[in-house]
Amino acid sequence: MAKARIKKKPMSEINVVPYIDVMLVLMVIFMITAPLLTQGVKVNLPQASAKPMTSHKVKPMVLSIDRQGFFYLDIGDKPNEPIDATTLVARIIAARQAKPGTELLVRGDEGVPYGKVMDAMVLAQKAGVPGVGLITKNPDQ
Repeated sequence: MAKARIKKKPMSEINVVPYIDVMLVLMVIFMITAPLLTQGVKVNLPQASAKPMTSHKVKPMVLSIDRQGFFYLDIGDKPNEPIDATTLVARIIAARQAKPGTELLVRGDEGVPYGKVMDAMVLAQKAGVPGVGLITKNPDQ
């Protein structure tokens, strides 16, 4: 009986195509998902030197007001689309009914008129939010 000899490939003949394919697939996945992870509403926060708040038990809702005065709430199916006052109140009420004790934080652009931020706080009060936190940017950053 003759033994069959198996030829070993030299190291210079290793097939790297599958490794390149996997790397390209991973690169495409990261290129698609990276923009989705960023915050969609552009807001220039005013600066204030205040101490950071303690951590929240329940993740707070964030109401953003852009430079044009449009409202954005970070809950719902389209958090990066502006909403009107009626929709804002309805979403806040629904979110607080689903998770009682949820806090509301307001991110107002530094260029938006103060009255627009006050309008947002009044709408939050109509929705039953007892207090509103304001998000600012630390001047040291």
